Amino acid sequence: MDAFIARQPIFDRRLGVYAYELLFRSGFTDFFDHPDPDQASSKVIADSLLLPGLDSLTGGRPAFINVTRELLVGGGIGLLPASTTVIEILETIEPDREVLRACRRLKDKGYLLALDDFAAGSTWEPWLELADIVKVDVIASGPAERAALAQRFKRAGLRLVAEKVETQAIHLETRGLGYQFFQGFFFERPTTLSARDIPTSRFHEVQLLREIHRTGLDFSALEEIIEHEVGLSYKLLRYINAAFFGWRGNVDSIRHALMLLGEREIRNWASVIIMAGMASDKPDELVTQALMRGRHCELLAAAAGLESRAHDLFLMGAFSLIDAILDCPLASVLREIPIASDLKDALLGEPGPLRDLFTVVVAYAGGDWALVSERAKRLGLDEAAIPARYIEALHWCDESLDHAEGRRAA
Repeated sequence: MDAFIARQPIFDRRLGVYAYELLFRSGFTDFFDHPDPDQASSKVIADSLLLPGLDSLTGGRPAFINVTRELLVGGGIGLLPASTTVIEILETIEPDREVLRACRRLKDKGYLLALDDFAAGSTWEPWLELADIVKVDVIASGPAERAALAQRFKRAGLRLVAEKVETQAIHLETRGLGYQFFQGFFFERPTTLSARDIPTSRFHEVQLLREIHRTGLDFSALEEIIEHEVGLSYKLLRYINAAFFGWRGNVDSIRHALMLLGEREIRNWASVIIMAGMASDKPDELVTQALMRGRHCELLAAAAGLESRAHDLFLMGAFSLIDAILDCPLASVLREIPIASDLKDALLGEPGPLRDLFTVVVAYAGGDWALVSERAKRLGLDEAAIPARYIEALHWCDESLDHAEGRRAA
C-alpha cells in the first residue's frame, strides 16, 4: 500500500506557521472508511518516521495527528516524539477510564493533547482537565458560542484553535476574541474582492513575471532587469553558488550566471523570488502553498499524459494563488501575464484535463481523497504516483525558498 500524507498549516496570531496537521489516507481506501482504522493510523505513523521523515513533513514544527481509541490505549502513538507531536483526540472517542488513564500516561511523557471539534455540553467535559489545546469548528458554531468558549477557556488556561476558517472576516473575529491559532483556507483568499487593477506598487513585479515567462527567454532583457535590482543580483549569485546547485567555479557576471542556470531554472528561481517579494506582507505559507502546487502539477505531468506541458503546469499551480498574493481578482492578474490561454481557462474553472490535474493537486493538499480519486480516474492518472510526487514537491519547495532567497550559506 502507498502512504497518502498531506499537511495543513495551523497559524499563530502573527500568521506564522505554528504547526501542521497531518492529513492521511492509507492506500486507496479513505482513512475514515478503513475496515481497521488502527492499521491505517499505525501505517501513517510508521511512514512518518521511516519514509519522508516527520521533520520533512513539518519542517520541525509540531505535528497534529488524529488518533483512535486503540492507538491511545495500546500506546502506538508513543512511537512519535513527544517534543513535536500533538495528539488530536477525535470527538468519537469516549472518555472512559482506560482511555483517560492512557492519556495521563502520555501527558506524563510530555505529549500535548488537543480536543478536535469541541462542542459545549458534550461528552468532552471529562477531557478538559487533560487537554492543552481545544479546536473549535467555526462552521458548526455560531458567533455567540465562539465568544463564550473563548471566555471560558481563557480562564482555564487552555489554548484555542479556530478551525475551518474560510474567510478573512472569521479570522479577524476569532482573533479578536482571543483565539491563539487558526486553521483553514482563509489565507488563500484575497482581502480585496473588487474588480480593480493590479496595485501600482507591484505592477513592475508582474511585468518581470511576464518577461521570464515569454516563449524564448530574452537573456539580454533579463540581464538588464536583474543588474538594475541589487537585491535580485545578490540573490541570483547566492543561488548559483548554493550547495544544492553544486556549482564551484567563479561566476563573473549576471549573464554568466543566467547561462549556467538555463531557461527552466531561471524561470523557477525568478518565480520564487518575485512571488516572495510580492507576498512580503502575506503569510510565508501562501508562497509555499503556491510553489507546492506548481511543483506538484509539474511532477505529475508525465503520469497524467501531459509531459510536454510540464513547465506550463508549474505556472498553472504557482499562479493559482496570485489573486491572494496581490489582493486582486485572478482574471485581472492573468490578463497581464502571457501564459497559454488553456492555462488561464483552467485557472478560471473551465473543465478539461488541465483543470482536472489542478483539482487533483489542490484536493490532495486538502486531504479530499474522494475528489483526488475521482479526478485521477478521469485523467487516467495512477493514484500511486501522487503521494511520492507530493513529498518530492515539498522538499523542492523548501530547498528553493531557502536557496533562492539566500537563507543558507553558500
